[in-house]
Amino acid sequence: MDGYEVCKKLKANDATRSMQNDDENETFGLELGAVDYITKPIKSSIVQARVKTHLKLKRAYEELEEKNIALKESALLRENVDHILRHDLKNPLNAVIGYSELLQYKPCIQVSKRIKWAMNIMEAGYQMLDMINHSLDIYKMETGTYQYYPNSVEILSVLKKVVADTKNLLTSKNLSVDILIQNKPVIQADTFMVQGEQLLCYSLFANLVKNAIEASPEAEHITILLDKKDTVMISIHNQGAIPKEIRDKFFDKYVTAEKNEGTGLGTYSAKLMAEAQDGSIHFETSEEMGTTVIVFLHG
Repeated sequence: MDGYEVCKKLKANDATRSMQNDDENETFGLELGAVDYITKPIKSSIVQARVKTHLKLKRAYEELEEKNIALKESALLRENVDHILRHDLKNPLNAVIGYSELLQYKPCIQVSKRIKWAMNIMEAGYQMLDMINHSLDIYKMETGTYQYYPNSVEILSVLKKVVADTKNLLTSKNLSVDILIQNKPVIQADTFMVQGEQLLCYSLFANLVKNAIEASPEAEHITILLDKKDTVMISIHNQGAIPKEIRDKFFDKYVTAEKNEGTGLGTYSAKLMAEAQDGSIHFETSEEMGTTVIVFLHG
């Protein structure tokens, strides 16, 4: 039965043809779910006014619902940003803790090394401050409102800094890291430029290197390979394979495996940062070959 047939049947029945004009029937109708009533004789001006009122109320209700949804999404995004920020802060914090321990337990070390360690602690502190100041950037990346201002970044020095800041993690698993440019070992004079933002590049590769360290079997080595053709390719390889159950959602939020303290935000935020710099990120994995995460950036 369609709406027209309903109207015909209602009008054909004396009991449902119209509502009588008394308080009892008005109350009964409202209790049944009616939102308003119109009494006879019908006045078109009153009908129009009431229809306009209900249309305004409907629009206001819909707008309120949309704002409530937006507020909930905003609160969730901010919570996600806080998770990502806490996750990313662990990398420079490792440097602060590691160099502080060296200063404490090796008091007889030469002055030049002590000064260098102190400078590394200060640099890591400023890095954490920058991350806190830019915590809203992740929120903007998620909402597609991040403003990207590319500069020339010497990515080789960024990668060396990432490796230095994860020294304690590497030592704890007896791992080594090789950095290669076009399959050749890096020498002191080498440089490698990309287009990006310094802080984003650091956070991006700190997440990926830390992830590779955690996934790698002990006493193995991690290889970071830089290459440049049409675009810049930076790959990070470790001997561990990504578990099959998370391969299809490796870059999704909160996806983790076999980590008691993992947040599942490292690869997710790395993907956000790569794409925010007009780049992309992919991976290859197998039990035989291990895992290679590949980042493409502009040179």
